[in-house]
Amino acid sequence: MSGDLVSLRMLVVGLAASERELWRKAATVGSIPVDFDYVDANAAIPVLASGETDICLLDSGLAEDVRAAVTKAARAAQPSTLVVISAPTGSNRIEGVDGMLTKPTTVDDARHLTEICIRAKIPTKVLVVDDSGTMRSIVRKILSASRYSLEVHEAAEGIAALNELRDGTYGLVFLDYNMPGLNGFETLSEIKRENPSVAVVMMTSTIDNAIADRAHAAGALAFLKKPFYPADIDMMLQRYYGLYTVRN
Repeated sequence: MSGDLVSLRMLVVGLAASERELWRKAATVGSIPVDFDYVDANAAIPVLASGETDICLLDSGLAEDVRAAVTKAARAAQPSTLVVISAPTGSNRIEGVDGMLTKPTTVDDARHLTEICIRAKIPTKVLVVDDSGTMRSIVRKILSASRYSLEVHEAAEGIAALNELRDGTYGLVFLDYNMPGLNGFETLSEIKRENPSVAVVMMTSTIDNAIADRAHAAGALAFLKKPFYPADIDMMLQRYYGLYTVRN
């Protein structure tokens, strides 16, 4: 990365020529430069092993063992490569990958899908809000184990969180429900009023469906019960980035 310039490399494996062309055209007009390459499945593994690929797009029609081998190579790369399946609408969910996107039919479709991939790969600025320093450290550690790149900051209470969010660069907030001063719901309400585009995940150790329903009604993206784990974070982030679009 140099200054504000970011370049990503997308490797496409197994797509039909007509679909590859849509993705190639979309890559030329992305919000950041995207270098586009196509290889067959046999050549994908050594390319991924170089660690220079940011996004690997696989066709859902590839044999399961081929998809698994390519995905394993992407996971082993340093840094890890984002693995996304291109599939027809209504396809069953394929586990073990980072997302499934509906096959594009136009360049505009492909451009939208490319932006989803870019958003998922570029670091997201995250604020963890909890009055317990120990809990903030635990959440930070869990977030650091995510497959996605997160730039984590902390705030000890609601007012500090609102002041921090006013710089306008945050994408996601992990917000404790039970805090002194402004409680979780009051802080959530203010966040959505001042920064409606910021996604908020409510955290609590309380098992109460009414609290979860209230959090969703107030605009929370998700509700996580403590303790939670990196796999829970990754599932939530897939939703945040929009990485699953194939279901009706």
